[in-house]
Amino acid sequence: MRRGVINMDDQLCVSECGQIETIDHLIIHRPVFGNLWQLVKSWIGVYSVDPYQVTDHFYQFVHSSGGLARRWSFLYLIWLCCIWVLWNERNQRLFANKANSTVQLLEKVKMSSLRWLKAKNVCF
Repeated sequence: MRRGVINMDDQLCVSECGQIETIDHLIIHRPVFGNLWQLVKSWIGVYSVDPYQVTDHFYQFVHSSGGLARRWSFLYLIWLCCIWVLWNERNQRLFANKANSTVQLLEKVKMSSLRWLKAKNVCF
């Protein structure tokens, strides 16, 4: 937008909430996607308040279990799976005009993380 390549309307969130689509808005603050984090944290037993920025969110999410390296690896995997699911959902909404519910997104996170664990033959 700054360089005149896209106009202001193309910078707005795909959920039509009127906000500019920044990484922080997309991953944490957008209502549907922000709710996904709450469901994921409940699923894996992590309870915390989401920080405002994605970098802080990542650090808090991954290191919320204390000093156990195996747990960090597991939480890192879950965080990346969430990001992957959110990004794909964003693109489905933008380019295919299709939307999943938050519960459906949670199931996708579970399935993608389990697929990765099975592929690597990892047992937690």
